Amino acid sequence: MRTVRALQRLSRVLVCPCPPPLFVRLWSVAQRQSFSSGSAEKPLPGNLMLRHLTSKIKATGPISVAEYMREVLTNPVMGYYVQNDMLGPDGDFITSPEISQIFGELLGIWCLSEWIGAGKPSRFQLVEFGPGRGSLANDILRVFSQLRGALGGAAVSVHLVEVSPKLSQVQAQCLTGDQSQVSASEDEPVYRQGTSTTGLPISWYRNLDDVPRGFSIYLAHEFFDALPIHKFQGTEKGWREVMVDIDPDEPGKLRLVIVPAPTLASTQLIQADEKRRHVEVCPEGGVIVQRLANRIAEDGGAALIADYGHDGTKTDTFRGFKGHKLHDVLASPGSADLTADVDYSYLRRMAGATVACMGPVSQKDFLKNMGIDTRLQVLLRNCADPSTRAQLIQGYDMLTNPLKMGERFQFFTMLNHSRLTRPEQSKGGKKMAPVPKKGPAPLPVAGFSELGLS
Repeated sequence: MRTVRALQRLSRVLVCPCPPPLFVRLWSVAQRQSFSSGSAEKPLPGNLMLRHLTSKIKATGPISVAEYMREVLTNPVMGYYVQNDMLGPDGDFITSPEISQIFGELLGIWCLSEWIGAGKPSRFQLVEFGPGRGSLANDILRVFSQLRGALGGAAVSVHLVEVSPKLSQVQAQCLTGDQSQVSASEDEPVYRQGTSTTGLPISWYRNLDDVPRGFSIYLAHEFFDALPIHKFQGTEKGWREVMVDIDPDEPGKLRLVIVPAPTLASTQLIQADEKRRHVEVCPEGGVIVQRLANRIAEDGGAALIADYGHDGTKTDTFRGFKGHKLHDVLASPGSADLTADVDYSYLRRMAGATVACMGPVSQKDFLKNMGIDTRLQVLLRNCADPSTRAQLIQGYDMLTNPLKMGERFQFFTMLNHSRLTRPEQSKGGKKMAPVPKKGPAPLPVAGFSELGLS
């Protein structure tokens, strides 16, 4: 199997850069659970975001949780993602690529596997949503560089969808060094361009619509969990929306309330057969998935979505993080990250029949199917430093331990239907239906089935 050979070759040739000593600052993922919305922390007196939100609520009434999240995270002047570098040991959270180099390497192999499975198109776009500090893309590009022979003469380019100008600077430094330039006009769809240290063109965009069409592998790692959600509560009178209001007893605080009358969202976003009594829905995530599905169906490619999530089983997952600790979602808005687990059953429903969907599968199963155990052993054999070896083992445990990230983190993919079907047979120039016993079988989808590595 070509995927297996590529992974084995990766294990032999990839260098072993020492991972940074971040583990002493990691949060306890097992504690990432629902957090009370009752504000236990006094908001900062000069909190401009709080004043902005209270003025909005006084003018229009309670606002949806989705509007609250959108303002707090992406307000162009005061938004958390716009103003802060929130990643890493000095930020509010650390993501898998910062935990271990192996994570990005295996996702690089996944991208190559899907490109091979699609028939090795001559143009190959790698598109990442919310690239963080650029660590994941950096590890993937290292894989592409060291397996350049497998890519042949394909024209590979990198396209990053990033709303934060500050983070785009961090990404550019990581991926290009000083080889990037910012567009002179804010109206340009590409607001930053550069060349990676491995020689590939990189472009930055604010949204998916600006990314060029063509065969693409789309990656969304811890992206969907930050998109705005609506919260709903089942009542004796039917579904009602949970919204953000000013606390009448403490005007300097916010609170969650259940509005007494139906809203447009509560009448449109709840499924008729919904059994849960508390539901979170992310319509913006649904729109993005539909756009991705249409692109994959028309242009080819695949999307890999990796996030804290569930398959339509959880209820209240809205929470905040600050300094690697849980933080009241309504306290000092704009000073902490806000997140909610991704409902993969909703994403699958939004994708519809346009593409083939697989997953979600746990991060532990996905990485083990990708050969993380083999890769870890190769790195340990090539590394004599005791401290680095300990960090590699600790990173592996963090990524795969069911009590840490192994089960809470889930992987989900959308594929062009042709990826999973045998080639059509022809007779006298006329296309026939696929014949099960003729033609090469499609490659298995890496990560979602065991590769059988020894």
